[in-house]
Amino acid sequence: MDLDTGNFITATRTALAQVTALVVHYSFSVVGAIILLGLGWFLAQLLSRWLYEAVSKLHGIDITLAQFFSNVLRYGILTLVFVTVLGQFGVQTTSIVAALGAAGLAIGLALQGTLQNIAAGIMLLVLRPLRVGEYIQTSNITGTVVEVGLFATELKTADGLFLLAPNSTLWNTPIINHSRRSERLQELSVAIGNDTDLAMVKQLLLDIVVSDSRVQKQPPARVFSDDLTADKTVLKIAYWARTANWTETRRDLIDRIRQSLTDKGVHLK
Repeated sequence: MDLDTGNFITATRTALAQVTALVVHYSFSVVGAIILLGLGWFLAQLLSRWLYEAVSKLHGIDITLAQFFSNVLRYGILTLVFVTVLGQFGVQTTSIVAALGAAGLAIGLALQGTLQNIAAGIMLLVLRPLRVGEYIQTSNITGTVVEVGLFATELKTADGLFLLAPNSTLWNTPIINHSRRSERLQELSVAIGNDTDLAMVKQLLLDIVVSDSRVQKQPPARVFSDDLTADKTVLKIAYWARTANWTETRRDLIDRIRQSLTDKGVHLK
């Protein structure tokens, strides 16, 4: 009986010693993990903020792209810190890294279209073929750019509709940017009868166009014969105007030309 009691006491002491050793060991590990997580979080925030400010100051770099790089850096640092913390508790980090790599590959294959949009979004933000407020046209998309995101670009159509275009569709097609250049060429056609005084009509049209202050002086406006049939001559009016008021200038000149020709008794064909 005394022997059994002695063995029990010895086993209890041994178990308590082992538990104490484990508590002490893992206490240091837990404290170290907490400190490491705190330092890692602080470092991730500091470096991501620094990268965001540095990239934002670069000429031609969009804020969206700067924020994307900043988030990639922050989450990358946090992932490394998390793996390091697991290593403090004896977890095999090699297998974790391999699992993360396999998971990343699987996610990449599953989200292949989404990754294409992200890659296209980065290229659109870096090369800037379109900017917010510009009016663009592609083979099947037309509208004013509202926002250029990493996945898709938001546009507003001419009739005020909301249009969300995946970035890959914009990157893989030619883009006509109607707003990028400050000046733009406009051509108007006027068809008159062959019995009309051609020289008089040409001078009248030229005077109307030149008198408009919105028409650029250089290159100078021109009026020339563009086509000829049995009963009519087609005159072409070519002039340059500011892109900002290009449409209004065209509409106003059409009204003035029609009214002036009518007052002169010139009949349009």
